[in-house]
Amino acid sequence: MNDRMILTPYFLDEYDPIIAALAGDDWRVVTPDLPNGDQLARLSAIHRALAAEVRAALAAGERPVSIAGDCCATLGVLAGLQGAGQEPALVWLDAHGDFNTADTTPSGFLGGMPLAMAVGLGDQTLVEGAGLRPWPEPKVILSDARDLDPGERDNVARAAIRHVPDVESLLQPGALPDGPLYVHFDADVIDPSEAPAMTYAAPGGPASETVRDVLRSLNATNRLAAISVTLWTPALDHDGETRAVVQGAINALLGR
Repeated sequence: MNDRMILTPYFLDEYDPIIAALAGDDWRVVTPDLPNGDQLARLSAIHRALAAEVRAALAAGERPVSIAGDCCATLGVLAGLQGAGQEPALVWLDAHGDFNTADTTPSGFLGGMPLAMAVGLGDQTLVEGAGLRPWPEPKVILSDARDLDPGERDNVARAAIRHVPDVESLLQPGALPDGPLYVHFDADVIDPSEAPAMTYAAPGGPASETVRDVLRSLNATNRLAAISVTLWTPALDHDGETRAVVQGAINALLGR
């Protein structure tokens, strides 16, 4: 199956020309007309456009590969999969849980909430705006998530999602559910001593070699219905070190 690369060059609703410059010649780039003012309305427009690109890729028999500046873009990927009649198990690799709600977040940062939103927790404006119905909690595996806020940790413990703190455990027999998989890879899962150009770097974490091995093994299942990647922060990557490390991980996930 061919991959269709889809770039959403935004951090939340703010266009990032540095991310936009990463697009390859044959990539689809999501840049819809955005309303003025309300951030949620602007994000919803971005996610609807991304969902349409995902549906188009699947209709063409291609695998959608979403590249974006933040994890909220996963709502668009999920909506696109759902709109195409697909509901794969979601494997989410991230230094953070992204499982806060407005009641648990200490910062109010939307980028710390998308996985919780996706399964129906907290405010559903962005979920509904993307055209998404809540994803079933038992079809979600959250891996690593070493940096959880206290209330977020409680949310994870109460939910029916499966938390796998050690990413290498995903390689164990029986660790993955049967059937199609959607893998979301947030680059900040990599130990920031190797990939420091992250806005929300979390100390510790797996080495880049370990992450590559896990991602390569996920690709080798031949069951990946969709892939999404949240990038490093290009404006902080002055020497290109982080880009090289993350690109190596992306290549492993794509089987290159």
